[in-house]
Amino acid sequence: MHSRLRRDLTLALKARDAVAVAALRSAIAAIENAEAIEFKSPPSREMGSGHIAGAAAGVGSSDVARRELSDADMAAIVNAQVEERLQAADQYEQLGRLDAAHRLKREAALLRAYVPRTT
Repeated sequence: MHSRLRRDLTLALKARDAVAVAALRSAIAAIENAEAIEFKSPPSREMGSGHIAGAAAGVGSSDVARRELSDADMAAIVNAQVEERLQAADQYEQLGRLDAAHRLKREAALLRAYVPRTT
C-alpha cells in the first residue's frame, strides 16, 4: 500500500491535483510516523571527557531499522485519516464552510479507495 500511495502521489503532483496531493501526503506521513521507532532518551550523565567507549561515528552510524507495518496496520492508519476528514467536514458544514467541507470529503473519498473493503 505504501508504494502505491507514493506512486499515486507522483501522478497527482504531475497532474497538479491539489486535493489528491494533500490527502496522499498526509496518509504517507501518518504511515511513516507509525513506522518510526519510539525514542527513549538516555539517562542523564554528568559532563565528562566526551568520549564514549564503543560509540560509533560517521554517516549512518545512528540509523535504526524502522518498524514493519502489515497491510492491515496501514489500512487502519488510512482509515483513521478518512474518519478524521469526515468528522472535520461535518464541523465545517455546521460552520457554513461548505467549500472546505467539500474538499475534505473529496480527500476522504480518495483515501477510502486505498482501504480494502471487508465483508
